[in-house]
Amino acid sequence: MHTRQSGLKLVVFGLTMSSSWGNGHATLWRALASALARDGHRLVFFEHDVPYYAQHRDLVRMDGVELVLYRSFDDVRGQAAAHLDGADAAIVTSYCPDAQAATELSLASNAAVKAFYDMDTGVTIERLEAGERVEYVPSGGLGGFDVVLSFVGGGALEALVRQLGARWAVPLYGSVDADLYRPLQVPRTAHLSYLGTWAANRQKALDQLFLEPARRMPEHWFCIGGSQYPPDFPWEKNVRYVFHVPPPEHPAFYCSAHATLNVTRAPMARFGYCPSGRIFEAAACGIPVVTDAWEGIDTFFTPGSEILVATSAEDVVDALCVGEGFLRRIGERARERALDEHSGTARARELVHILDLARARGTAPGVTALGGGRP
Repeated sequence: MHTRQSGLKLVVFGLTMSSSWGNGHATLWRALASALARDGHRLVFFEHDVPYYAQHRDLVRMDGVELVLYRSFDDVRGQAAAHLDGADAAIVTSYCPDAQAATELSLASNAAVKAFYDMDTGVTIERLEAGERVEYVPSGGLGGFDVVLSFVGGGALEALVRQLGARWAVPLYGSVDADLYRPLQVPRTAHLSYLGTWAANRQKALDQLFLEPARRMPEHWFCIGGSQYPPDFPWEKNVRYVFHVPPPEHPAFYCSAHATLNVTRAPMARFGYCPSGRIFEAAACGIPVVTDAWEGIDTFFTPGSEILVATSAEDVVDALCVGEGFLRRIGERARERALDEHSGTARARELVHILDLARARGTAPGVTALGGGRP
């Protein structure tokens, strides 16, 4: 029998928490874990120790978190089973290298709530529709879990129920650790920045909303930060490149530009309600965000007042020419909204609330549009 004594114990089987290189999972989990720890909860995170993350490891320990790095799941199967025994929640995430084994172990355990967190929902649905095998989705679908959390809201929730048999799908959006992301007084060396790992399904929008404005504004400086950019990337003379900006350097990166660009992966944008964690990070730093257009933006920030929406290169050029005072006010209002509604603390409490509801509701099916901002 599970009774709430003080805090919850969450056991997570994920992609990575120890390295922010080439993925968006790590910073999200760090914001959640830090907030959960402050509220008295405990998180145990199992991560397959792979060379490319080991070479770029930028987190070794965190208060309130037990990070378990392993070479083979069989090596930690007993340890994982012991942690699951009596846990308040077992959570398996998308792109967990051992998702099948972790799912089997979690569903067989007596953890109070069994959850799956799809942090790549648009990609998952796109691959399923293309007839591909999605290695992190159990062969029988997601019906064995009490709740399926989704990084994307809107129609993606219905797709998780319809295509993968989720009994209850609910969004758990990204967030920001407000203790780490804040305004800094650093030299402004760029007019527009972009922070993100290269991805083929973002390249078209990146070319339209970043590279084309750079071509049209040769007297302005632009800056890209991120990893995995290919040798044939179409760099411009006024575009600087910073290879892999680790999380501790994110605030300085954002604050070194007058504005920053958000570009959404096409499979995510298709469903809308898909705020990148980068939006919340930049907003918490007080830096105005120019974002590509997708349904549901106004759920998180008010367009024209807290965020700028661009559908063309002209929109981006116009945004960079509106004046420093206007941009500063956009950033200030975005920061207030981010701290109020999109902090790691706010999102961690949403997660705890969802887990409490999952524990109480049993197997009742459905979709719930919890979280993400003002009703």
